[in-house]
Amino acid sequence: MRKTLLYSALILLSALFIAPFYWTFMTAIKSTADLYQFPPVFWPSEWHWENFAAAWNKQPFGTYLSNSLIVVVFSTIGQLISSSLVAYGFARFRFPGRDPLFIVLLATMMIPWDVKMIPLYMEFNMLGWINTLKPLIVPAYFADAFFVFLLRQYIMTVPMEIDEAARMDGANAFDIYWRIHLPLMMPALVLVGTFHFMNAWNDYLGPLIFLNDQSKYTLTLGLSMFKGLHEVDVTSIAAITVILCLPPLALFFVAQRYIMDGAVGSSVKG
Repeated sequence: MRKTLLYSALILLSALFIAPFYWTFMTAIKSTADLYQFPPVFWPSEWHWENFAAAWNKQPFGTYLSNSLIVVVFSTIGQLISSSLVAYGFARFRFPGRDPLFIVLLATMMIPWDVKMIPLYMEFNMLGWINTLKPLIVPAYFADAFFVFLLRQYIMTVPMEIDEAARMDGANAFDIYWRIHLPLMMPALVLVGTFHFMNAWNDYLGPLIFLNDQSKYTLTLGLSMFKGLHEVDVTSIAAITVILCLPPLALFFVAQRYIMDGAVGSSVKG
């Protein structure tokens, strides 16, 4: 009886989470007649798969996809390198002011991005980076406080004796980071990479502020082009939204085992 209630609750909750995705997908393949029918049609009379190609061809989404991939790939690489190095430094090196500096780093998580928006724009404008992809990529090479915290906690689960044994064999600090800790924290790196991928892939406000030229737009900005002053192309928005959801979903299903291992490892201090 208890298992039946548990499974029923899980099915109900799953249905609640799946419902928006189901409605978006059905909207993407509906005809215009089914789209504006009242009461709403939950199962279209005809499936119009050509809506996906039509929506994709209404805007230069090939260019938008290329820009999004450039931002996501290079910023994710930078985030993994910078966050892991900073986390390794806080976890393994002892220097004056280490703990206060770490507290200050964590305190930056409380500053909303909206507060930093204008100073960042002024800074990037002085550097001549406005209307380029650099403001969306370069900041990732300076680490993120939350990711540093996750990776630091994961590194601290590794016994210090491993580092000491490596030093006795002649390894320096970078060798220990590269050959020992980097492979060991692979689950946590997958977790960080997945989080950053989804943040960069779905980012709308950053490209909206820093990009002016349509040839530099990312997919999220391209999606907003379907919303006009007097008309909203609902079918095209739903079709592109479905396409936008596919890469994060695929990444999650591929990396979910590592994500769980990384989350558990980062929450336990050895």
